[in-house]
Amino acid sequence: MSKRASSQKSPPGKTKRAKLQSLTGQSQIDHFFQSPNANGANHDNFKSLTSPGSSYKFKSKIVPSPEIIDVDSLDLEEAETLPGPSIIEPKSPPVAEWKKVEFRFSVTDKSQVESEQAPCEYLPLDIDPILYDPESQPSRSAQAPYSLLTHALASLSNTRSRVAIINILTNVIRTIVTKYPSSLLAAIYLLSNSLGPQFIAIELGLGSSVISRSIQQISGLSAAALKRLYNSTGDPGDVAFAAKSNVRTLIPHAPLSISYVFESLLKISRCKGHGAAKEKQKIVEKLLLAASGEEVRYLTRTLCQNLRVGAVRASILTGLARAIALTPPTIPNDSVALYVPSDLLSELRRTFPSKKKLLDPNREKLSSIYKRAEGLIKQVYVKHPSYDQIIPALLENGFDSLAERVPLTVGIPLLPMLGSPTRSLSEIYQRLGELPFAAEFKYDGQRAQIHATHQPERKPNVKVFSRHLEDMTSKYPDVVNLVAAMFASSPSLISFIMDAEIVAIDPASGALKSFQELSGRARKDVDMKDIRISVCVYAFDLMYLNGESLLDQAFVNRRGLLRTNFSPRGMQDDQTVTARFDFVESCESGEGRTAIEEFMVRAVENGCEGLMIKLMDHKNTTEETAAAKEKRMKSLPATYEPDIRTSGWLKLKKDYIDGMSDSLDLIPIGGWHGNGRKARWWSPVLLALWDPETGRPVAICKCMSGFTDAFYISMKERYSLESDLCSKAPIWECDFGGFKPDVYFKPNEVWEIRGADVTESPVSSAAREKFLHGRGLSLRFPRFIRTREDKNVELANTPSNLVSIWKSQQGKNDHGNDDGDLVDIEAERRDSTDDEVDGLDFSDED
Repeated sequence: MSKRASSQKSPPGKTKRAKLQSLTGQSQIDHFFQSPNANGANHDNFKSLTSPGSSYKFKSKIVPSPEIIDVDSLDLEEAETLPGPSIIEPKSPPVAEWKKVEFRFSVTDKSQVESEQAPCEYLPLDIDPILYDPESQPSRSAQAPYSLLTHALASLSNTRSRVAIINILTNVIRTIVTKYPSSLLAAIYLLSNSLGPQFIAIELGLGSSVISRSIQQISGLSAAALKRLYNSTGDPGDVAFAAKSNVRTLIPHAPLSISYVFESLLKISRCKGHGAAKEKQKIVEKLLLAASGEEVRYLTRTLCQNLRVGAVRASILTGLARAIALTPPTIPNDSVALYVPSDLLSELRRTFPSKKKLLDPNREKLSSIYKRAEGLIKQVYVKHPSYDQIIPALLENGFDSLAERVPLTVGIPLLPMLGSPTRSLSEIYQRLGELPFAAEFKYDGQRAQIHATHQPERKPNVKVFSRHLEDMTSKYPDVVNLVAAMFASSPSLISFIMDAEIVAIDPASGALKSFQELSGRARKDVDMKDIRISVCVYAFDLMYLNGESLLDQAFVNRRGLLRTNFSPRGMQDDQTVTARFDFVESCESGEGRTAIEEFMVRAVENGCEGLMIKLMDHKNTTEETAAAKEKRMKSLPATYEPDIRTSGWLKLKKDYIDGMSDSLDLIPIGGWHGNGRKARWWSPVLLALWDPETGRPVAICKCMSGFTDAFYISMKERYSLESDLCSKAPIWECDFGGFKPDVYFKPNEVWEIRGADVTESPVSSAAREKFLHGRGLSLRFPRFIRTREDKNVELANTPSNLVSIWKSQQGKNDHGNDDGDLVDIEAERRDSTDDEVDGLDFSDED
């Protein structure tokens, strides 16, 4: 994208150069201008201009300086060597030495500068979209102002209401579609706190030191002063806002635009090699200098990749769908039912607010349109999760033929289908009844989505993606070679998308190894000659074959095509098997329940986590006469449903049938200072579920059992107060309920936790809205099992999962309620023991 246009023309006349040696030793920034107002907004730097004409000068101020500095004589390139570009603060001599100093600069058009620099008074965004007029928002430039996006981010951070969040997103997107359509893609990425699709590795690579040095440079504050600010606020955005609140630049900066901010972030991500840190710092300083008021706060949070707003992917997609439905970028052609007619909108405005006690047919029509539009956008996104193609398609033709214009594509990973947890085989038979299903080994490996295309006389194009869409092709060069061999042996094979599990195996016997063995392989740029861990690709589903999507076909058909077009094989390197391909081991329900039970035992004996139960096909609806059964059948699809946890796939883990405990994937979000021999570490640790509705973790319980000393040490290194992952203040968006940890962790990893059972708790807020008496759910006697490196925080268990487990166990036990502070009794006893007891090993390792 093009760079921002300057807000003013260059001063007339030849530029003079001044010697700056006397200035380079200054370490503070001069607060020549008035303090900001109470709300922290940036003042117009030109309000104090007094004389008319093309040359103006500031009102005189008493400043401590022995010399007069003519700003027109400064060369901007040389000025970059100062502590802050175009900002100067002299040292503080005795008051007796102070004298009046005038600063002069030239501009060509006072009205232009004043109009661009004065802060915009934006209209509220949280109102009902039917009352909102995108044209009414003020605009002063052809490019979308970053201040508009900041206004939306500030509004989002001030509410927890999902209705308000959706309204804000809908209205700000409508404004951008109407006034600045070319900035919509950048705005969506900035709202989602990302720089591109999940499957493209774009990282800012900004450490806290670069950001803190940049804030020091533009504010003149010392590192100690910034540290005090951070300790008092706990948020880098608040620190930057406070640090820059009194800074005024002598040479005004053009207002930031959304496109310019986004392009600057991309430029930062592209800085590599020697001098990259210095170059990144220059870009950050330039952004922070040009930012004003709340822009500073949210720009800094964006640089830290922690916006602290409640806009998650689902909310952004909903807002985008409603915005296009209300404000079509083009004249609708085919998809009229997805747009809100102008007469319906006028009628809704006329009768607003409608009486809630009575059904409003117009509101129902609007809700129906919203639902269809949201369904289409989400359907397209889960199959093609890239705004790079979705946004241009929407701006070009709206909803018309959107699914055909942005289809399932080889090379762009779709969101994977998910399984619903179950507790026993009895529950599975209760859910599925007589419907045929297949039981498959649930391997202890890494889920992989393999995309491949092949053209004659060309090398196959192969991509391997993780379950959270990260490109891990360079991690598995042996798998890439394996796929190339498939094309070589099957001339009719052109392209495919396959769902599989990559598992570590013994190269000689093919015996399964644990996930820990697989995690020993480097994460990227693996060389074939360096491979020491052999793998097998166990394929279990086929979503695309030779140009045709298979998502809408029943599992029995997809599996048939998988086994018809592919065959087991192995790849060798110097007589050593480095990679194999095979199908998951499975058993059919038609073989009887006894066979399924024996198959489960064999899965556990082979080191698997349990079984995956998959519905083979839809039952013939004419054979079902009961309405209840028909309703249940509709919720049991045998199709491939991206990003949905359905009853068509059921997960039965060995922990459940062992009758020992429940297993949940939880997020560490805080910790307490340990006692006794654990005083050096964090113990216990606060764990949380992921709430997809609010887009943040919600605390559930403490855990202090199952950790080894080695794990405690590594955890303390990761979550040290000097790192970016730990803070004394709650700077990351989490619902802590009644828990008050000593330190707070950045939600960034998932742990597998086993507990005795789920119980009610007055402290936990997890699933609290499900209970009339205001109590949440907690996990009794939680114990750490392992780190789930194959999952990110959004794939952790949800409050709905916890409620399902809690309901299923009702009547089976009577453990009473959790007081919110239950811990493992044995671990508590060990913690209270003196460290110096002779000959005793207090490790939590089994």
